Amino acid sequence: MDPLQIRESKPTDAEAVLQVEREAFGRDDEASLVSALLSDPGARPYVSLLAIEAGQPVGHALFTNARLLGAQRPVHCSLLAPLAVSPNVQRRGIGSRLIAAGLGKLREFGVELVFVFGSSDYYRRAGFMPARGFGLQAPFPIPEAHADSWMALALDDRPLGSVTGTVRCAASLSHPEFWRE
Repeated sequence: MDPLQIRESKPTDAEAVLQVEREAFGRDDEASLVSALLSDPGARPYVSLLAIEAGQPVGHALFTNARLLGAQRPVHCSLLAPLAVSPNVQRRGIGSRLIAAGLGKLREFGVELVFVFGSSDYYRRAGFMPARGFGLQAPFPIPEAHADSWMALALDDRPLGSVTGTVRCAASLSHPEFWRE
């Protein structure tokens, strides 16, 4: 039996989710962001996944609603932010499993594109590709040194680049300081 369980978080998991965020990042910023996103109507629908091992929460992934402005057609999008794994269990594939489970749920919901701003080395392993080369712009300008950290993944049969535009995310994430890395 797999000792790791991944499930959708419930309202009663709120403190556990926030604790994982604090542990993973060593500060309150991401926990505050998650708290804001979970109550932000613009973030819905969202997928919030909690990883539990030996009865303890050890990971969390949040995928929130996003829009693609200027696209040639309506596109159902989502943004992964943040992904958190407790330091004592990192490098064991928990983050990858949270991403895979989240992408599976998003496919069920008909999401076509998923975006993330983070380590290009890490997220490439999940299939993400740098987005700007496909005409998919971040909500705010990304410094050139981190341009490849703005990434996208197509979940349907249309390839990246079949639409272009600028991502708009929930109000809680629509602050330039989140897009500087």
